[in-house]
Amino acid sequence: MSEREKQAKLKRLAKALGYDYQDMGYLERALTHRSVGAKNNERLEFLGDSLVNFMIADALFHQFEKISEGDLSRIRAFLVKGETLAKIGKEYQLSDYLMLGPGELKSGGYRRESIIADAVEAIIASVYEDGGLEPCRDLVSRLYKKRLEELEPEKVGKDPKTRLQEFLQSHHQQLPEYSVISVNGPAHAQEFIVSCYVAQLNRKFEATATNRRKAEQLAAEQALDVLENQS
Repeated sequence: MSEREKQAKLKRLAKALGYDYQDMGYLERALTHRSVGAKNNERLEFLGDSLVNFMIADALFHQFEKISEGDLSRIRAFLVKGETLAKIGKEYQLSDYLMLGPGELKSGGYRRESIIADAVEAIIASVYEDGGLEPCRDLVSRLYKKRLEELEPEKVGKDPKTRLQEFLQSHHQQLPEYSVISVNGPAHAQEFIVSCYVAQLNRKFEATATNRRKAEQLAAEQALDVLENQS
């Protein structure tokens, strides 16, 4: 790719992000994986991690005035974890802009969630370095706008088993009973079939997964869907 083509790609991404860089070099560095060489995005990623934690904490603090510190921490952890950052990166097709070394390119590194998540943090820091705190805050607000608007604090960051237990407790109902129906397949590729019995519904929900815990979570999620639709 020629330098002209690379700059055109960077400008397209900057436009999608909604930020006009004074120095496009910051964005280029944010997209450069360590496999390329010494000039990579690791230091920007380090800074971006702190910035996104602070800005999401600040947003949650003002959006949810009656939520406890513990619940705010749980929600923030969910919003800034690698999986969420990777989803944000995919929404902006960051895989198309990443700069990777030959080894990472060959192994499909542009699809790796950890690399995409790191790039999102680095981009956040790149805006801070290029334009300061307020443009950076504006960027984080844009990246998280939909997620913050649609937040359900009582659910965020809680697994289905926990949510099912809390739902039943709040309605003074008997807690669910989990049972392993069968374990199939060889040791290295086992398949667990698990049931979740909910007395309130007098019904068992079954799910299959590669480990017991995941199967229990999937069965609990089915039970939750039914209970919440009845409420």
